[in-house]
Amino acid sequence: MSLRVSIVVGNPKPQSRTLRFAELLVSKLLAPGAYTVDVVDLADYADEVLVWPSEKLQAINQSVAESDLVVVASPTYKATYTGLLKAFLDRYPANGLAGVTAIPLHTGADLGHQMGPTFTLAPLLSELGAVIPGRGLYIALSQLDKLEEVVEAAAAEYSRNLDRLARVAAATALPRA
Repeated sequence: MSLRVSIVVGNPKPQSRTLRFAELLVSKLLAPGAYTVDVVDLADYADEVLVWPSEKLQAINQSVAESDLVVVASPTYKATYTGLLKAFLDRYPANGLAGVTAIPLHTGADLGHQMGPTFTLAPLLSELGAVIPGRGLYIALSQLDKLEEVVEAAAAEYSRNLDRLARVAAATALPRA
């Protein structure tokens, strides 16, 4: 059975570097052939993200909520994520991402905001019920010369954390759905 993975990118620029970094993380974290991936590039839906109701966005929100893993990525705007991403995530009800494993990812000009995904995006994802397997990933433009190394280190850390969570889950006394 293959994992369902979603990448949600809140960059208002389509096909952004932020999207490429999120795709790189998924490719480093998961074994080839072990997953299918759906990309939600919110730049493609910018004209509809504030439309209520929207059948198209409701279907996208539902698909993301049914994912096993979602990478939620945004460039750093004013020390946090974009309004485009916030508007999309605001469409979820309380616990709308319950049980989804979510990795927050930010990109930025320098390391000055490297705690942004951990202190701004991770709490929002947790409030929506997602499980966050570690610190958020921040990729600065100053790290592009060692991008592979940065992303591989993050993937290794997430992998270790997920292994430990799996061991705890296997030992729980409560029935699992």
